[in-house]
Amino acid sequence: MHDPGEEEDAGVLVGGDAYGGVRLTPSRARRPFRRSAKARRRNVLVAGFLSTCVLVTTGVVWATPRQIGTVDAGVGESVARGGAENILLVGVDKRDDLTRQQQNRLKLGREVGQRTDTMMVIHLSEDHRQVTVVSLPRDTWTTIPGQGEHKINSAYQFGGPKLAKQTVEAVTGLRINRYIEVNILGFIDVVDSLGGVTVCTPVPIDDQKIALNLAAGTHQLDGVQALLYARTRATARSDLDRIDRQQQVISALLNRALSAETLSNPAKLASFVNSTLGTVKVDPDDGLVDLAVQMRDVSLQNVRFVDVPLADVNYRAPTGESAVLWDKPAAKDLFTKIDNDQDVTKPTPTVVATPSAKPSAIAPGSVTLKVKNGTLITGLGARTKAGLVAYGFKVPDEPGNTDKKDYKRTLIRYPEGQEAAARVVAAAVPGAELKKADVKGIEVIVGSDQPKIAKQKTSSDATPKPAVTPTTKTAMQNICKQ
Repeated sequence: MHDPGEEEDAGVLVGGDAYGGVRLTPSRARRPFRRSAKARRRNVLVAGFLSTCVLVTTGVVWATPRQIGTVDAGVGESVARGGAENILLVGVDKRDDLTRQQQNRLKLGREVGQRTDTMMVIHLSEDHRQVTVVSLPRDTWTTIPGQGEHKINSAYQFGGPKLAKQTVEAVTGLRINRYIEVNILGFIDVVDSLGGVTVCTPVPIDDQKIALNLAAGTHQLDGVQALLYARTRATARSDLDRIDRQQQVISALLNRALSAETLSNPAKLASFVNSTLGTVKVDPDDGLVDLAVQMRDVSLQNVRFVDVPLADVNYRAPTGESAVLWDKPAAKDLFTKIDNDQDVTKPTPTVVATPSAKPSAIAPGSVTLKVKNGTLITGLGARTKAGLVAYGFKVPDEPGNTDKKDYKRTLIRYPEGQEAAARVVAAAVPGAELKKADVKGIEVIVGSDQPKIAKQKTSSDATPKPAVTPTTKTAMQNICKQ
């Protein structure tokens, strides 16, 4: 066991793995662990936030204890100092390097490969006082650049941190400024260094797969129990309930870390900071000290957790997998607000349908279409045809394929004289591009934007309605009330 009096405890190693590392801070002999209360609080907040947001979730990267490692996610040119920032935090389910004893202890199984078992986007406001945490459901069905349609947690398996970052940027429209990975066993040490966390479960949990059995009510959990509590999917809403539990544990751990009991106890504080810093891997160009300074004014009341609006929580993917689909308009509204550094809790009035002076004289049932798949996504043409038929259009032929496979935006092509009918089709395919072409009839070329076919609107639908407001909670609201 490492002696806490040795000088390594006070140092931070970058790139500390089998390839060696470089110490960035002086040893304990040259810099005693003595800081002002404000500095201690600042360091605890950033350390706790960076680790707990992902550590509470699931299996993550195996890292050498008491080191800060580096991982290249390609964000070097995206780091914005002093302004609003978007941080991608991931917990990577990497089991290959764990011993069987470690796997058994943590109930991780022995599957090989790597997937991000948790992905969170953390937005730090421009004034550095507000933090918004958006949990991305790991079963999100989306397009992974260069790989087609998959669950979002497969991006890391296909292309590591860089592809995970690119995928999140593509699905959210945000630019990621920082990337952070965290260690699973380090989470256990972090929780135990604070004496555990208190959680409240509204329903009993009996997960025989991971040997977790909790009655409804309040529980004090140690590190292993807290990890299992945040990992289990053995409740009614599966992964969505798990996200709620992760947020609850994050809030409880931050509350414990920032309590007077911790801040006034040098031994406990040092143990917490050391165990926390040992969990983090960052992009080589990242700066945790710089981030700590920027987060110095953040309080628990200003840490807000937001859920991505969902359209279908029981989506059956073409591969047969169970997945979830985002409510694209509502999700776009959420991430646009984040990108503009706006309050995500305020609804944005939108018009969901534009009434014309008189109803269209062309009924969908009088319009015949052809559907072609313009991507490499298997089954996309068939799904689009099904949606158009449900809307009322006639699609007599089976979907075909275009010669080009790189259509990004869905295209509606129409011949001379059929523009009015094509506009009726466009009303059913939001976001599609209309284009007159040398074709015999109306064609829908489906792009990788994977349009969701609209439902027919009635006149009552033409009134302005507020956009879906995402579910939000502050860290204080997540804390268990005893």
